[in-house]
Amino acid sequence: MSKADELIVDIAALVESGQSNQMSLTVVTAGAVITGRLAPEAVWRQRVSEVLTDSARLAEFSAVFENPTKTEGPPTHLHFHVARILQGTVGIPETGGMYRVAIEDVTAWTVGDFSYSDH
Repeated sequence: MSKADELIVDIAALVESGQSNQMSLTVVTAGAVITGRLAPEAVWRQRVSEVLTDSARLAEFSAVFENPTKTEGPPTHLHFHVARILQGTVGIPETGGMYRVAIEDVTAWTVGDFSYSDH
């Protein structure tokens, strides 16, 4: 188990405390590059729940995301929304998705998100 980068933990803590979703971050985890905006966990969970509720096949799973558990200590995960996994010159999904990444699994990161082009 790797030790989490203190700077990224501090960034995640500020996002959690401010209930802001404007901090853009790009991370590398398990060889994948994920770029997008961070959201507080409660906001992220609410949005995932809303998406699942609107799905005819997945609505029953929405309840899992409705009640966040309050944990003591620093954040352990980054919650991305409007995020993409970069693959070459393509961002997947094009419209942005919601990803949860364990901070201890982040091997590299930078502030900001990457733009990409299919041209």
